[in-house]
Amino acid sequence: MSTRRSAPTLQAFVLHRYDWSESSLILDVFTRERGRLAVAAKGARRPYSQLRPVLLPFQRLALSLVRGAGGEAGGEAGTPVEVHTLRQAEWAGGLPMLASGAGEAVFRGYYCNELVMKLLAREDAHPVVFDAYAATLPALGGPDALHAQAALRAFELVLLRETGVLPALDTVTLTVQPVQPPHRYQLVPESGVVATREEAGSLAGAELLALHAALEAGDLARLQAACLPALAALRGATRVLLQAQAGQVSWRTREVMQGLRRLLDSAP
Repeated sequence: MSTRRSAPTLQAFVLHRYDWSESSLILDVFTRERGRLAVAAKGARRPYSQLRPVLLPFQRLALSLVRGAGGEAGGEAGTPVEVHTLRQAEWAGGLPMLASGAGEAVFRGYYCNELVMKLLAREDAHPVVFDAYAATLPALGGPDALHAQAALRAFELVLLRETGVLPALDTVTLTVQPVQPPHRYQLVPESGVVATREEAGSLAGAELLALHAALEAGDLARLQAACLPALAALRGATRVLLQAQAGQVSWRTREVMQGLRRLLDSAP
């Protein structure tokens, strides 16, 4: 007598949602166990669907899927993407979602979503990035803007490291010499950690070593603290590395946020 196996439950966040037919959605979800997946949520747009208040960004979810039952959809480069069908979705608890906080916190959250969507391939699990993402979201909605920025930089560093882009921060890449605390360094795509005499846009060796130690320890709170004294230089450094990895694509969330700030600054 055969028994039917229940689908495994996946830890997940919704990164993006697309309308699909009059009553359904296609979701880009980030799961801890299987990475990014395309998921069809049938009937989720109906007014009385129990999924409507659940399938929202920045909420930790428990998903049960039927593999490949949703057909195919176009991927980022026009290639077919396997679409799974959502069987069940439940809120997995945790802190209130970012959407209930300040506007800038929501933009920061969507920026993290965009990073994951553009830098991580589908069906490629990255549990370290998932855990960092889940731990970063609460910090983005805090009252301290500097700590929120440090949380963003820390998440960028984890993502760059886990995708193999970030060089070892304790070593000058080309000479394989150890980083010296009083010296200044820059992070350069394809060249890694480079010694410099320039003060502007560079990081002190001591700052790089603190970041490296936190990354090696896998301690996100420690990494966020190490980012705080180097926020200005790190913002430029991570942006260059991320852009080199993403290619010619533009960061839509950043563009929208900059446009909104210009509009607010010009308002009477």
